[in-house]
Amino acid sequence: MPTFLIPTGLFFGSILWAEIVRDLYHALAHHWTPLYRLHVWHHRVFRPDLSVATQEIYRQAHWYNDVPEALVMLSFSILFAFWAYFYQLPYHWLGWMGSLYTLSFLITAIARGLGIPNADELTDITHRPGAFTAIPQPWRVNRTYHWRHHFDNQKAYYSGTIALVDKLMGTALSLKGKTIAVTGASGSLGKSLLKYLQLQEAKVIALTSQSEPLSLEIAGNLRPVTTITWQVGQENALLDVLRSVDILILNHGVNFHQQRSPEAIAQSYQVNALSGWRLMELFFTTVKTNEDIARKEVWVNTSEAEANPAFSPLYELSKRSLGDIVTLRRLDAPCVVRKLILGPFKSNLNPVGVMSADWVAKQIVNLAQRDIRNIIVTINPLTFLLFPVKEFTQSLYFKLCTRKSLPNRETD
Repeated sequence: MPTFLIPTGLFFGSILWAEIVRDLYHALAHHWTPLYRLHVWHHRVFRPDLSVATQEIYRQAHWYNDVPEALVMLSFSILFAFWAYFYQLPYHWLGWMGSLYTLSFLITAIARGLGIPNADELTDITHRPGAFTAIPQPWRVNRTYHWRHHFDNQKAYYSGTIALVDKLMGTALSLKGKTIAVTGASGSLGKSLLKYLQLQEAKVIALTSQSEPLSLEIAGNLRPVTTITWQVGQENALLDVLRSVDILILNHGVNFHQQRSPEAIAQSYQVNALSGWRLMELFFTTVKTNEDIARKEVWVNTSEAEANPAFSPLYELSKRSLGDIVTLRRLDAPCVVRKLILGPFKSNLNPVGVMSADWVAKQIVNLAQRDIRNIIVTINPLTFLLFPVKEFTQSLYFKLCTRKSLPNRETD
């Protein structure tokens, strides 16, 4: 074993351990009443724009919540240091780095509790008021990410610095109460997505080319779904609907097996690429406030065809085009954009698919709740290797060879 691994592991491991303890303490505080009586002070402090209700409550919240939290972190970080010492690990003294790291939280919490001037501006970074300048980050907890814990769902988004615990617990994205619209809703995957999203207490809207209203069978009961009929080429007609939508899932598509006629080419690109792009851009125009930046998302079904053959050339070409457009646009998109990279599942588009649409939809929702931005569901192990390489190199190429567009939103 390389000699640098043990000291490096002790240094970063002790800090990571302290962060995990903090996040688990935070989660417990929302589920155990004695701790919640202390933690609730923290939630009394901030208005939706993250301004402070009163300075008195702000200071009290640190004595009731932040100081006890830091003391718990410190206690467990000391246990980590004793563990390293007990087993006489090389450089075991590095196990104390977590305690030193935790002391910084304790000292700054006391400073804010005492009302020391500028202590809040210098140390309470995730609670600063003002316009959000970035979307929620996938690993680092920024202001936008933490805002959701206060004003989206208090029983989610527990992480304080890195989002590891939220990802493991499935609390990095809350779907409860969100309005989610799904295109291609009458298809196999569309219906399954609607079902699993509704099971997470989301308010679902079916966007379909079919005129009949949709219903979902859940636990033996038929539940009607708000159904809106639209056609490719009529994307602008959905603008009023999209204004009230938190998450738009672009799932519609067409597959002309073994065809290469001009009509099939045109239809493939219109449905699989251009229509999705137009809807995505239309949805982006609805992202105007801090709340929109924090809550709104687009999920795009670009398919495994982005990285692997689908044995349907027109489907591959059109889906890859959509995938490339999404890669380009999410460099500076005003909200979170997820890709759904799906292997062959059984549907009307692919009657010989090897996965069930129901299982695929369940995995999509599960991975989205862990804030995975590129959701891969497939039986092909190569996709898990090839797609990240393709996405990284493509994104880097676009970033180097294009200029950032100006933001088009209002501030609240």
